[in-house]
Amino acid sequence: MDTPDDRPAPAAAGWALAALSLAMILSSLGTSIANVALPTLAQVFGVTFQHVQWVVLAYLLAVTTLVVSVGRLGDLIGRKRLLLAGLALFTAASLLCGLSPGFWLLIAARALQGVGGAVMMALTLAFVGEIVAAERAGSAMGLLGTMSSVGTATGPFLGGALIAATSWRSLFLLNVPLGLAALFLAHRYLPADRAGPRAAAGFDKTGTVLLGLSLAAYAIAMTTGRGHFGLVNAGLLVVAAIGVAVFLRVEKRAPFPLLDPALFGDRALSTGLGLSILVSSVAMASLVVGPFYLALGLEMSPASIGLVLAVGPIVAAFSGVPAGRLVDRFKPRAVMVGGLCVMGAGSAALAVTPPSFGVGGYLAAMVVLTIGYAFFQASNNTGVMAGIPRDRRGAVSGMLNLARNLGLVTGASLMGAIFLLATGATELSSAGTAAISTGFHVTFGLSAVLIAVAVLLARRAGRPTTPG
Repeated sequence: MDTPDDRPAPAAAGWALAALSLAMILSSLGTSIANVALPTLAQVFGVTFQHVQWVVLAYLLAVTTLVVSVGRLGDLIGRKRLLLAGLALFTAASLLCGLSPGFWLLIAARALQGVGGAVMMALTLAFVGEIVAAERAGSAMGLLGTMSSVGTATGPFLGGALIAATSWRSLFLLNVPLGLAALFLAHRYLPADRAGPRAAAGFDKTGTVLLGLSLAAYAIAMTTGRGHFGLVNAGLLVVAAIGVAVFLRVEKRAPFPLLDPALFGDRALSTGLGLSILVSSVAMASLVVGPFYLALGLEMSPASIGLVLAVGPIVAAFSGVPAGRLVDRFKPRAVMVGGLCVMGAGSAALAVTPPSFGVGGYLAAMVVLTIGYAFFQASNNTGVMAGIPRDRRGAVSGMLNLARNLGLVTGASLMGAIFLLATGATELSSAGTAAISTGFHVTFGLSAVLIAVAVLLARRAGRPTTPG
């Protein structure tokens, strides 16, 4: 249990949160900022679309497969020293990306960047309990949730502006001064690791390899085929399912399990992780389907679309901290259910708003959905991390980020495929405005149903368990 003496003074705590916020922004920017450069990179290096996709996949796979493992490693060897190493690796890899003379060196550098990003994602939430008091944990979680949303959502717009002003290399070189600033703040203000490193035997190497391979198979299955599900996707999903089954069996017998199976007996934890996957899948629909609806359904110009899509990050930035304060004042579960209901209202509005309402109708509904998502993130993260022992915070924080990543990967594939299927066209470029609107409404109609399911699960998890 942390005591007030363990935590830094209020001024130092503010700088410590600034370090964590920078780390969260950088790891999220790494996920999204390179997407806008794919056409440019394909032309510069003379590679195909299938090849250039690995600029994104290399980072995404590294983060997804390692985020739980590095969280557990932080519990064992010290979270501060591992976070500093992750920030240093991310910064150095960003420099290597920006200076890469060849395509495959760029891919290797992106994978290294993903390793650093996994460390940063896994450990930021774990530090909250050591920096702020329990009654302010919700506000801190809301701030970090805001930083994550802003980083993910602003990446494409920031990347587009940098490419237009300079070159594709600036997308990666931008991370260098930001990474150095985060490294300085983290070294100066984060609380020191209290215990010395534990024996290497305490790290579950077999479980790490099994989980990493299983997650890699799942991530590749969900990102291969550009929304068209085939035999390769099915085979990889089968491999992933078998890998998870073997992993769980190994964990039950491991002396130092990567993920203690007993943790999943905690209803708050298991429900929180499941809800994070489900809700993140729905949130991803706005990033995948929204731009196509604006371009092909409302026939907006690229510049106008950029302005419209920028509203989401602005709303997220202003919603996260108030959401966290509400979590501090009320029970996390109550705020979570409220946030989910708001998300459901936004999804339902998107599902029924006719194109004649124009961009105003789209923005009004999207603002509602974004506010609800900010409230969900702050309350869910706070509820899951509450009461987690110090020596398990890194692993649980990694699990939270893994659940979110799996939701984003699943949503990008699933929602994109549903949107295309609902239009009735083989390619979106050949679909008319009416078909695009139909696909958009069907996609968010399904999103509203999924959020309703999430509300039921959240309410059910809040009921006391009957002794057996």
